[in-house]
Amino acid sequence: MINIRPVSDLRNKFAEIEEVISTNSPIFLTKNGYGTMVVMSIEQYSSLTDSVEKSLDEADKYADECDVRYSKDEVFT
Repeated sequence: MINIRPVSDLRNKFAEIEEVISTNSPIFLTKNGYGTMVVMSIEQYSSLTDSVEKSLDEADKYADECDVRYSKDEVFT
């Protein structure tokens, strides 16, 4: 279930927010009724970004080993 709370809860009910994110459920914070940010555990953030980081590392390694370079026109057409 999506957990949406006002951003003031981050200050006023930090213990509750900390408890929710410890279950790997993100909390969506709003300000004046509009979404402003998402709070999640470090573990959940890592699980979202680890594969991207690994792919970027592989691309960097390949670029270092390869002599072929492409222009922006070749890449974006």
